[in-house]
Amino acid sequence: MNLEISTPALLFPAVSLLFLSYTNRFLHLAALIRNLHRDWEKLKDDALRAQIENLRRRLILIRWMQLLGATSLFLCVLSMVSVIFEFHQTGMIAFIVALSLMGVSLACLVLEIWCSGGALQILLNRVEEE
Repeated sequence: MNLEISTPALLFPAVSLLFLSYTNRFLHLAALIRNLHRDWEKLKDDALRAQIENLRRRLILIRWMQLLGATSLFLCVLSMVSVIFEFHQTGMIAFIVALSLMGVSLACLVLEIWCSGGALQILLNRVEEE
């Protein structure tokens, strides 16, 4: 199979949108953490502690999403450069690894979405207890 330069280039629009989404999630989480920390300082509530732990896990996942996505994009660029200089084997390997890393990044996104539901569950449990 021949890899053409346009094949790895197809990932660029998707990666741009994913990074926008990942960055928005990170910024939103950072604001939530700051607010919860402020509330924790005042109240020392166990529900707040559980929320903060949930946000810690989500923050780790978002960092992995960003790292894997950036590495995937870098490997797409490497793949395109390899195709330009006719190192087709290197280009193919770089592209396959880039696709794999993008898949893992998306799997981290699914886990992060699952954790965000867990944060809401903590609030719902608290409401039911009262």
